Amino acid sequence: MHVRYRPDAPAQPRWNAPTRVQTIVRPIVEAALPPVPAPEPAPVTGRRRRDRHRRRRSPLWARLAVTFGTVVLMLSVGALAGAHVLIGEATKNITQDNLLGDGSKSAAEGGDSVEGAIDMLLLGVDVRQSWEENNTRADTIVILHVPATHDQAFLISVPRDMLAEIPAFEKNGFPGATAKVNDAFYYGAQNGGDWAGGAQLMAETLKEATGIGFDGAAIIDFGGFKNVIDALGGVRMCVDEETVSHHMVMIDGEQMFKTDARRSGRRWAAEPVVYEPGCQEMNGTQALDFSRQRYSLSDGDYGRQRHQQQMIKAIVRKATDGGIATNPLQVNSLIHAAGAAFTLDTGGIPIADFIFALKGVAAGDLLTLNTNGGRFNPVTIDGTEYEQLSELSVRMFSAVREDRLIDFVIENPEVVSRS
Repeated sequence: MHVRYRPDAPAQPRWNAPTRVQTIVRPIVEAALPPVPAPEPAPVTGRRRRDRHRRRRSPLWARLAVTFGTVVLMLSVGALAGAHVLIGEATKNITQDNLLGDGSKSAAEGGDSVEGAIDMLLLGVDVRQSWEENNTRADTIVILHVPATHDQAFLISVPRDMLAEIPAFEKNGFPGATAKVNDAFYYGAQNGGDWAGGAQLMAETLKEATGIGFDGAAIIDFGGFKNVIDALGGVRMCVDEETVSHHMVMIDGEQMFKTDARRSGRRWAAEPVVYEPGCQEMNGTQALDFSRQRYSLSDGDYGRQRHQQQMIKAIVRKATDGGIATNPLQVNSLIHAAGAAFTLDTGGIPIADFIFALKGVAAGDLLTLNTNGGRFNPVTIDGTEYEQLSELSVRMFSAVREDRLIDFVIENPEVVSRS
């Protein structure tokens, strides 16, 4: 018997409210998508009639969700008083470390400033209680690009199996290797490098591979991230094809990792977990498990990238539309959950300055992009299969580096993810 999470509405491609850029990009991309019936319009009340032409401004902590993939702050821009002090209070539990090393932007590249384009490296790692903390690879690798106009944000997922030249790392004596890019985190974390060393070696590897230097970075612990989603009261996810969990089973109504199920002595009672196509509310365990699957998907890791991007957008949407900022109890839970969820590096720039530099980015301004147009581009070396960057992806990363990604997306809409 399978435990199936069934939808409560048909899955549909969805765009957030259009922004200055999306009014140009959206028609080009949607022309390639199948037609979707327009939903019935909701009644317009007097309050909505006054507000419907206003651009929805994300709460300040929701803009950090756009930036770091999690929710940490509670205040709207219009109601801030003593903002820097309050931001400092809300972010004091966040661990800060040097996560960039030589992968940071140089002064010539615009480093040590938030005046120009901003590029962040987001790394998702999975560590369970039974694992050695540094015995992990970066399951999720995302580059966040905010152009110098600071009115748009792009998430670019990097394939974890991408062929990469991982440089030597003096911090722990690693000699360098040709390997999959997600191995960079593992090699950097060994022999005393810890997670900071893993992130530094990943940043340096990606800078060599793409030419992009970073202004900041965040390591997101999936275990802590689950608590952030639960503090939000869950998120709405749309499953685009039947997805069988490779990692978890259901035993007596409890969803648990297969390794934990074996140790529990109740393995005989385990039922497979299957996510059915359609839209549904998911708690933290379900959303994270669904977004980590690739083996049962028709497009493998690219499907997983799409679902991870969808999860980040779902968190931002829930934070923006759910009235969270006006609920002190939920705000307090979110701050504590987020503080345990990630390690942050803002490149020496105070967090408050970093946040205010992004005040023009609203939740609807987040556009998700795929490398290789979301299609496999494999190469086999010594019996190991890798993903290699296509010529289109090489040009996309050049556009990021030169801060002309908006024009590139308009000219190449196939890079836009259908998340």
